[in-house]
Amino acid sequence: MSDPKSGAGTFQTKAPTKEPEKKDEEHLSEEDLALKQQLELYVERIQDPDPGLQKVALESVRHEIRTSTSSMTSVPKPLKFLGPHYGTLKAFYETMPESDLKKYLADILSVLALTMSAEGERESLKYRLLGSEGDIGSWGHEYVRNLAGEIAEEFMKQQSEEAPIEDLTELVRQIVSFHMKHNAEPEAVDLLMEVDDLELLVQDVDNTNFKRTCLYLTSTARYLPGPDDMLALDIAYTLYLKFAEFANALQIALFLDKMQYVSQVFTSCDNLLRKKQFCYILARHGITFELDDEMAAEDDDREVLQDIINNIKLSESYLILARDIEVVEPKSPEDIYKAYLLDGRASAGASVDSARQNLAATFVNAFVNAGFGQDKLMTIPSDSSSGASSGNWLFKNKEHGKTSAAASLGMILLWDVDSGLAQIDKYLHSNDKHVIAGALLGVGIVNCGVKNHCDPALALLSEYIGNEDSSIQIAAIMGLGIAYAGAQNEQICSSLTPLLNNARTPLDVISFTAISLGLIYVGSCNEEVAQAIIFAVKYRSESELGEPLTRLLPLGLGLLYLGKQESVEATAEVSKTFNEKIRKYCDMTLLSCAYAGTGNVLKVQNLLGHCAQHLEKGESHQGPAVLGIAMVAMAEELGLEMSIRSLEHLLQYGEQNIRRAVPLALGLLCISNPKVNVMDTLSRLSHDTDSEVAMAAVISLGLIGAGTNNARIAGMLRNLSSYYYKDASLLFCVRVAQGLVHLGKGLLTLNPYHSDRFLLSPTALAGLVTMLHACLDMKAIVLGKYHFVLYFLVLAMQPRMLMTVDENLKPLPVQVRVGQAVDVVGQAGRPKTITSFQTHSTPILLASGDRAELATEKYIPLSPILEGHVILIENPEYREDS
Repeated sequence: MSDPKSGAGTFQTKAPTKEPEKKDEEHLSEEDLALKQQLELYVERIQDPDPGLQKVALESVRHEIRTSTSSMTSVPKPLKFLGPHYGTLKAFYETMPESDLKKYLADILSVLALTMSAEGERESLKYRLLGSEGDIGSWGHEYVRNLAGEIAEEFMKQQSEEAPIEDLTELVRQIVSFHMKHNAEPEAVDLLMEVDDLELLVQDVDNTNFKRTCLYLTSTARYLPGPDDMLALDIAYTLYLKFAEFANALQIALFLDKMQYVSQVFTSCDNLLRKKQFCYILARHGITFELDDEMAAEDDDREVLQDIINNIKLSESYLILARDIEVVEPKSPEDIYKAYLLDGRASAGASVDSARQNLAATFVNAFVNAGFGQDKLMTIPSDSSSGASSGNWLFKNKEHGKTSAAASLGMILLWDVDSGLAQIDKYLHSNDKHVIAGALLGVGIVNCGVKNHCDPALALLSEYIGNEDSSIQIAAIMGLGIAYAGAQNEQICSSLTPLLNNARTPLDVISFTAISLGLIYVGSCNEEVAQAIIFAVKYRSESELGEPLTRLLPLGLGLLYLGKQESVEATAEVSKTFNEKIRKYCDMTLLSCAYAGTGNVLKVQNLLGHCAQHLEKGESHQGPAVLGIAMVAMAEELGLEMSIRSLEHLLQYGEQNIRRAVPLALGLLCISNPKVNVMDTLSRLSHDTDSEVAMAAVISLGLIGAGTNNARIAGMLRNLSSYYYKDASLLFCVRVAQGLVHLGKGLLTLNPYHSDRFLLSPTALAGLVTMLHACLDMKAIVLGKYHFVLYFLVLAMQPRMLMTVDENLKPLPVQVRVGQAVDVVGQAGRPKTITSFQTHSTPILLASGDRAELATEKYIPLSPILEGHVILIENPEYREDS
């Protein structure tokens, strides 16, 4: 009788608190009520002194929790009903003697802590470590995820206290293998990054999940601080090699810029066709790479592979593309200006034959017909009925204008070395020094990106390096820089460095020598060249340091460290001893080059800090700092968008020399990728009251539209040509921009990024940056007598094509789908990688942000990314539908 009474007694004393529970119980279904009472009974039994009862109760609770199903939004019922007893069970756990049952209870408490533990207590992890060793996955995903989060916190705490972390390592191993088995590769990678143990990943990756894992590793690497980013890429490289995905491994090797990795990819793969595909990737990246016996045993094979790396057939492929798209017909500058679309006043001014306008036409003609081998100004056969010959156009240009005119022949015959040298040769025997200079530069341009066993450019140009006429000397030196960019050629180095150390060498020759050496040794951190350039800067007189061309000296030094991050620090220290006129300029240039394409946020902030200062007149270092923001931030889309916004602020608050550089920085960020917001900003700036800002904006309009034939930009430039018809300098810039928009009749791009924006070609970026630094002082350099610096852009010119070839490297037309690339990193299943696609037959053009995939299963591509030249092999499992 005592039982009911005591029950009644408690009921009366605790009436108020029982009311809500009563209501709660009324809401529960019969099953839930039964489950609740059942669990409460188990909780009492667990506290029973009899170990047999305890064991049965613990197993029952364990069974209930494991078999319960929950929806995404609600807590599993057993956890909900056991919640109120969490404290009781915790207290009882402390009183239990050490035994298997105590570990059993710890397991259950660990799961209950998932919903009940206080924030930051990490009780789930605490009880897990006290519990029994067993399969943690059986408690469900959510539990494992929660544990991973607590491990990360605990790891940080133990690291700061320098406590041992061995007990966590075993648990981490279990969680990682659980995640890898359940398609949660990103979570496994994240956990290992938190506990600084990425190497553990390699043993859990298998054939089914390595692609997703590597994709996640390579895309997170952009957002990781060093040295973690390099470690992540290293592991992705190891995994790709382990699973014989050699082309992907090669791309990572190029990203890391480790030539021993590139060699390893060649030696690990024994399929000749795959090696040919690697060579196409190397050729597009624009690096010099010599194959040896280990990489290709047969001499004949090695020669074929080396020819692909040397781009010997690039001109041929480009012309096949041109024929396919039906744009072989040469275009004249008038076809580009389309003056007939404008009102009367502009076209009236255009008919006057001024030297400045003829010079502009020379550049337009060179850019538009680049690589086609024929045009309407320079390559007209001399026996043509009209009696016009290329000589006529050449002499419609004044003095140094002839240099650019003769050099434009190199651009028109781009990549076609044999035919190009034959046509340029006649100008080398001219009596006019400007024509000889142009021909020498033309020789360099023809050989840009194409390497030849007999080194014709070196043989022809080295004779003229010591010429007493500085214009011939400059052209020969610049030609060598363009032809051998990235080649690290010792012979050229030994011929050019004495010029830097010679006190009698004129300043302009020294500036171009520094740039050429910077290009030839781009990203090599070569100390000998660095010493020579430092010497040249130190021994310039005060007056020389004020000259516009002096700005190219620090740039030549910076190019040696392009993208090499910390390696620049020693040289940066030395630059602090320079004359104060150039010290800061050098500092900014070195910083921006060393971190170019890394996306390093701290460096962007540093450069923005320099731009925020309001300085007295005469300070010029903010220009390269603004360009530096673009160079560093162009690495990934997010940073790129943010820096466009930061540059908008600089326009509003910055000093004049900053405003002059902002359009150029925008041009670099969106090169060959006409974003509407940037286009509008540049259009606004092209009418700026400061003519230097307007010129920079006009040139940048050309850069963002380079090779796209973008109708909106073409229209803007036509209107600008009528707006500025009386201003010869601005009109010249408008014309050059028009030529750039129609670069290669729309078949070329200036974008230094390739392979789905993963790889950055160092020589391409170097060419662009050199040209932009020259544009920081438009009036003195581009509009003065050094307009041929515009030809540095040739280093970044590449066909924006997808050309599929068969096993004999002959074009093989297939159907491909081309659409906007979609980021599928870390998404479940097999999501589509492109959206809103159209189907075309190759060869095709790829715009910025486009991605292609084969529309047929008949062939298998040997490259993971369909860009440039892709070798297709027949799919042995393919069956034609009957």
